[in-house]
Amino acid sequence: MTMKNVAIYTTPACVYCKMAKEFFGENNIAYTEHNVAQDAEKRNELIERTGQMGVPVIIIDKEIVIGFDEKRLRSILGL
Repeated sequence: MTMKNVAIYTTPACVYCKMAKEFFGENNIAYTEHNVAQDAEKRNELIERTGQMGVPVIIIDKEIVIGFDEKRLRSILGL
């Protein structure tokens, strides 16, 4: 199985971001985290790509998942 490119846009106070990161950890999924509370460039990139201000936004290859949708994440990741 090829590794998928996983990025998660988060803020420190976001409960669903923590849940998503725990889910990735439990399933040994490597990911890149972008803290949009601190990184204005990534925040702008997030809004540009998704039209979203809310987090988490998870991008797996070209698939965009808004929020922590475990069922959809499992499907995309083949878990």
